[in-house]
Amino acid sequence: MLKLVLPKGSLEKATLELFEAADLRVSRDSSVQYKASIDDPRVAEVRILRPQEIPMYVAEGLFDLGITGRDWIEETDSKVESLGELKYSKVTSNPVRIVVGVPQDSPYTGVSDLPQGVRVSSEYPELTKRFFAEKGIEADIRLSYGATEAKVPDIVDCIVDITETGNAIRAAGLKIIDTILVSYTELIANPASFADPAKAHAMRQLQTLLQGVLEARGRVLVKLNIPADRLNAVIDILPSMKSPTVNELFGGAGYAVESVVEKRKINVLIPALSDAGATDIIELPISKIVH
Repeated sequence: MLKLVLPKGSLEKATLELFEAADLRVSRDSSVQYKASIDDPRVAEVRILRPQEIPMYVAEGLFDLGITGRDWIEETDSKVESLGELKYSKVTSNPVRIVVGVPQDSPYTGVSDLPQGVRVSSEYPELTKRFFAEKGIEADIRLSYGATEAKVPDIVDCIVDITETGNAIRAAGLKIIDTILVSYTELIANPASFADPAKAHAMRQLQTLLQGVLEARGRVLVKLNIPADRLNAVIDILPSMKSPTVNELFGGAGYAVESVVEKRKINVLIPALSDAGATDIIELPISKIVH
């Protein structure tokens, strides 16, 4: 039913892992194959292409559904339907930023300080052009094919580049003086395809699976037993997404309690639950959470 296009390159591994966890395993003959398949009745075809191209191909109707970054949607000015953010990336779940960088020893502290005719290197020429025009700065924008940070100050005065942590920019002896765009990975659809009720329903079902995996990341299920007279003490220290589930044990022997909690806090939580009188504490992994 759906023609799907996924990003190749830096997002490729994280995307394939996400689909695997969502029980939508992407199969292909080798890691360099551009054609793939998913054993799912909702997916008719899968291609793996550069994220820079994906918004244009989805907008043109070559694909019904795709995954790319907001940065490339804005750069290509593609008219697509955004189904929502998928908060994952190649390093963390944080967004990437498109930033303006200048040498650390530069007197410039903001884009408004930059002179007219400033030389700018960027892999995002259209986005950069619009940004500087909105700021009233005439800029000589030069397309970069990579290693953008290495071109300052000998070739250009400043750069517009992507960063997730800022480490590479700082390591190159640069400082960030402005942020043009904050970009998450997004699930996008062709508007005509999304207007088709059957295709839109299939898209939303796939989105539910993907979001369910992302929602579950970093969380675990904790189950425990507690005597009746210690129930309130446990509930007081037990975090939950909404409220803990509490069921009475057979024969009035107390209560069984379960809750979804953050994995990063479990090392403190489990001893605290034990101190509060909980027994038979079990920590279980979670594959998906669907609200």
